Amino acid sequence: MHYDVFNGDADGICALQQLRLAQPVECTLVTGVKRDISLLGRISPVSGDHVTVLDISLDKNRPALITALEAGAKVQYFDHHMAGDIPQHPALEAIIDTAAEVCTSLLVNQYLQGQHLPWAVVGAFGDNLYDSAMRAAAPLDLSHTQLNELRVLGTCINYNGYGNDLSDLLFHPADLFQALQPFADPWEFIHTQPVYRMLQQGYTDDLAHTQRLQAEFTDNAVALYILPDEKWARRISGVFANQLAREYPDRAHALLTEKGTGFQVSVRAPINNKAGADQLCSRFPGGGGRQGAAGINLLSAGQYDEFVAAFREVYAAG
Repeated sequence: MHYDVFNGDADGICALQQLRLAQPVECTLVTGVKRDISLLGRISPVSGDHVTVLDISLDKNRPALITALEAGAKVQYFDHHMAGDIPQHPALEAIIDTAAEVCTSLLVNQYLQGQHLPWAVVGAFGDNLYDSAMRAAAPLDLSHTQLNELRVLGTCINYNGYGNDLSDLLFHPADLFQALQPFADPWEFIHTQPVYRMLQQGYTDDLAHTQRLQAEFTDNAVALYILPDEKWARRISGVFANQLAREYPDRAHALLTEKGTGFQVSVRAPINNKAGADQLCSRFPGGGGRQGAAGINLLSAGQYDEFVAAFREVYAAG
């Protein structure tokens, strides 16, 4: 049996899209909302099984990975999040790079030697790595319109991954991947599929709500926003954080979405200094991510002041 275990955001989906276009295989899909990253524990592979893992932290899945390897499964692991020590095992192929300008889609593109480069560009745009996406796209010699279409597609796929649970999303990430899967040409998907128009409309409608938001505090170094406990806010939080990061590239941003008695947190390091987000969020239970973008699944209300102090400390001006 073959399992494809992947993050439900644009990077995870576009990484898998490239792999399965190049290497079609009958497989069981294992995915969830963007923050649902402890995915390896959902499967119980046995000797002879193959597991492909894309865009979820090895550090957060270490026990399940070791269990799979000890059971005799072969595991191929692509990722760019904080990994910790990588197990040394003959059945593990780990292709991991935590550099700030790298994402899983670009790692897969490198592995496949550019076989499906446009989808790697979509994934990089979706992961808010605009400079990396533009550099990767250079050999394609695209028009401004074509490049912008890939940017919007990546943003919309990424938008679909955000939510507390699957009921918040417009499409289950596995269903969205299967809708994309037949299309080696992303522009064909863009121009022919109603799924894409629904994603675009949902993104546009939810983003419109953010025009009423005001920062709790902001200065040259940091800004913090609090979003309400509503579906639109949960869906838009990540891509809104990405938008703010692009608009104010020297400033760090924290978006706290109300969640029960606490908050779900999204942090974006300044685009001009992509560092510290993973370390900041890892100070709190359920926190993690990568250097430029990270989050905390549930920050209690009692930890709010501690988080604000840590946020200001990490990204203090000067």
